[in-house]
Formats: sequence, structure tokens, C-alpha cells
Amino acid sequence: MDRLTALTTFRHAVDLGSFAAAARHLGLSPAAVSKNIGELEQHLGTRLLNRTTRKMSLTEAGATYFDRVVAILDDLDDADDILGSMQRAPSGTLRIAAPMTVALTCFSSAIPRFLERYPDVSIDLHLDDRRVNIVEDGFDIAIRGVDLLEDSSLIARKLMTMRHVLCGAPSYFDANGVPSAPEDLVDHELIQFSLSGHAQRWTFNNGKREAQVPVSARYKVSSSLAVLDALREGFGVSLIPRIYVDEDLGIGSLQPVLDDWAADETTLYAIYPSRQYLVSKVRVFLDFLADEFAKLDGKPTSAERK
Repeated sequence: MDRLTALTTFRHAVDLGSFAAAARHLGLSPAAVSKNIGELEQHLGTRLLNRTTRKMSLTEAGATYFDRVVAILDDLDDADDILGSMQRAPSGTLRIAAPMTVALTCFSSAIPRFLERYPDVSIDLHLDDRRVNIVEDGFDIAIRGVDLLEDSSLIARKLMTMRHVLCGAPSYFDANGVPSAPEDLVDHELIQFSLSGHAQRWTFNNGKREAQVPVSARYKVSSSLAVLDALREGFGVSLIPRIYVDEDLGIGSLQPVLDDWAADETTLYAIYPSRQYLVSKVRVFLDFLADEFAKLDGKPTSAERK
């Protein structure tokens, strides 16, 4: 018995409702269809189909087996499709959703190089700090920064972990003093990025103890770029990914505080619907993102360069 042929024959006989229809679809004789299914039943030691001259139906065992057979055969087809897509040149439109600050800071400047490398690919980049529904909104890839990745049917590829720094403008600290412990922040003007996973509470740890600071802010904003503007203007203090403010810290327009305390971190992931449909345009862009973020992950910060 050719097991794959027998399984395929069984599936099509059930899908199409008769041996004769399966035979026509597969280019076999009705006798060959009957032989394949009979050998499959003999191999399994159980009847899969109840059949008369007029009607065919699945047995209870057959129904259970059929569901598994369909899943296995679909997986085999997907494996063939993935291999074929890897061998074909990437093409088509990629719809990508990403937080604006992440894109502008980390990878958007490199996208023209990606498009030069893959001339048959087009990119539709949607920049929004709010979370999109990748399936309902029709995106191929979404980049998300999360403190904890929730359970999901989506696939996640880790890009980098963003360390945070508490900072403000020197003019702000000249006027308001420098906090020496996390608890001192209750006396300071805080700027809150409202879409952060830790927007309501900032957590600090110095290796000896953990301190959690409730965030009560007069200025709440859903854009990290706006947070950065407020910091530069000397309005207050904020906890922000270090990669966003590294240049400001390097030239002294912003000043880090509580440097001996480790703060919250955010992990960036590339999210996509399923490995089953990972066509070549998605695969190569995921590799491109991984390369770009790897460069950033290995880049020394302003403090490390000094």
C-alpha cells in the first residue's frame, strides 16, 4: 500500500461524497479507489466508511481519523508551498504596522535599501503607536513592544529588548532638584506615555530592593515623540527607552537620573499570522528586521562610549 496515496484517496472520497467522484478527480478507476481505502482500513484494523450501493458515510472512528488526515495533508501542502516560495523571488505588497517612534528610530531609514534589494516588493508601512488587529486589518507583519507577550495564535519573533532610562533636561533638574531615590518622583512633574504596558506604574530595582512608583501625570500622551519633545523643553521627567534618547544623552540636552536603579524594559517582537503562510516576501523582511535590530542591540550607548 502506498500510504500517502491511500490517505489522499480517502480524503477525496469523503470530500466528494463517492468513490466514483474521487476516481474522476484523482484520475483513478473506481476499483483503484476502493482498493486503496480497503487497504487503509486493513492497515488500521478498523472500518472507516459505511458504504452501500447508494450511500457512503463515515464511521465514528472514520470521522476522527478523517480530521487528522486532513490536517496532515494540509500541512504537507503548506510545506511544499513554503519551499516553493523560498525558491521564488520575493514579490508583492507587504503591509506592515509599527509604532511610529520604533520605526523612525530603528529601521525606517533602512527600508530603501531593502526595496533596492528586492525590486519586485512594495511596502505599505502603517505608523501608529496603537495596537492593530493584524488579521482583521490585513497586515502581513506588526511590530509590537510589550512587557509580557500574551498567549496568541500569532507567531512572534523577538527583535530586541529596549532598556529604559529615567531622564529630563538639565534645566528641569536645575529648577526642581535631582531625585536620589524612586520615591522622590512623587514630588516631580512626570510625563506619561499612555500606551506603555507600564504606563500606570514604573518599577525600579537596585539589586537590594524593588520600588514601584505610581505614575500621576498632568501630561499623558500616546506618542513617544511627544514625550521626547516635552523632555527637551524641560517640562518634566519620564521613563523612556534609552534608544530613543541616546543622542540627547550623549550631547547633554537630556540628563539621566537614578542610574544605579534598573528600570522597566520593553521587548520588541515582529508578529505575523502563521508559519503556514510565510511567503517569501514576509520571510525576507523578517530577516531584514532581525539584522537591523541586531545592529542596534550591539551598538554602545552614550554612557558606554564615554
